[in-house]
Amino acid sequence: MNTEIIRVDPLNIDMDKVYAAAAVIDGGGLVAFPTETVYGVACRVEGSSLAKLDAAKGRPGDKRYSLHIAGADSITDYIHRLSFRACKLIENCWPGPVTVVFELSEPDLSEQKKRVDEEIFNLLYQGGTLGVRCPDNPIAIALLSACSRPVVAPSANLSGQEPALTADEVLAQLDGRVDMVIAPNDESNVCRYQLNSTVVKISSGNISILREGAVKMGDIENMSSMQILFVCTGNTCRSPMGEYFCKKYIAEKLECNVDELEKKGYKVVSAGVYGMDGAPASREVIDICKQKGIDASSHHSRLLTAEMVEESDIIFAMTRGHGRGILSMSPQAESKCFLLDGDNDIPDPIGGGFDVYNKCACIIERALDNRLCEMMI
Repeated sequence: MNTEIIRVDPLNIDMDKVYAAAAVIDGGGLVAFPTETVYGVACRVEGSSLAKLDAAKGRPGDKRYSLHIAGADSITDYIHRLSFRACKLIENCWPGPVTVVFELSEPDLSEQKKRVDEEIFNLLYQGGTLGVRCPDNPIAIALLSACSRPVVAPSANLSGQEPALTADEVLAQLDGRVDMVIAPNDESNVCRYQLNSTVVKISSGNISILREGAVKMGDIENMSSMQILFVCTGNTCRSPMGEYFCKKYIAEKLECNVDELEKKGYKVVSAGVYGMDGAPASREVIDICKQKGIDASSHHSRLLTAEMVEESDIIFAMTRGHGRGILSMSPQAESKCFLLDGDNDIPDPIGGGFDVYNKCACIIERALDNRLCEMMI
């Protein structure tokens, strides 16, 4: 085949040229294009087109490629439920040089199968995972937006060779193997990172690095770490139970020790809208936690501050009154502040006997199980 070269100014994109390139892709052809990392080869998600891509790159047919999307909001077309931590990572790293591999549960796979074409589902969701990339390059975004079918785009190079960083490097390896190359007028800073994207896997609330690239591991941890805050009145009964039960739940889910949670990207804290700093947890709470294998004896109450509200990613209030107190400090926190028990207030057990505290603990534990199951999909 003859490889066509088209020139596009990234600062003043000629959409007629972009639509022409998208038509090649939608028609089953291969188009090399620049991203902020390296050049990629766009290919529609369809069996014969992917076979053509495999042949062009000289790769085995069992290799998988990452889906490329034009904007982060498109992810819900392919992953219908996202964990809170996945949402935070996406918010911070997309568009950008990070590929996210999502591990889907069987129920989520079944739901997704209803939402996409059968062939697309079979090609994209092999092994119950889907890798997704949202590039930060105006030409890439324009091209992906113009395509009418889902697109995968591995690096533009022969298998085993270095990824191309310029159109000339694409042609040196793939001339005659791809239908078209989009070449910017000025390539001085098109592939600005000149490294592959970092590949991150999200599984049951856990985030791991599969390949370090343009974004370093420490930066991924910073972009995806989250703080969960529990709020009650004096931070001696309900919110401490929320904090300690939450830590235990997440640690069991991640199969780690509680003291490893922050390294795993989860910080769990509690505070009270009234009261004072430094008060211990109530004796009943300490005893209930001890029965569950939790040591709450070192707890010291903290007075809620606006800074704590602003630093937290998820805030669970025990009652509507606590919620109002939180929002009076930081009105913009409304989108991340929730009643822990759905639409129900959790009554204050203070002054009651052990049975009252135990009933309160059961309510908190049940509510947490529901909330954290949603949060750590």
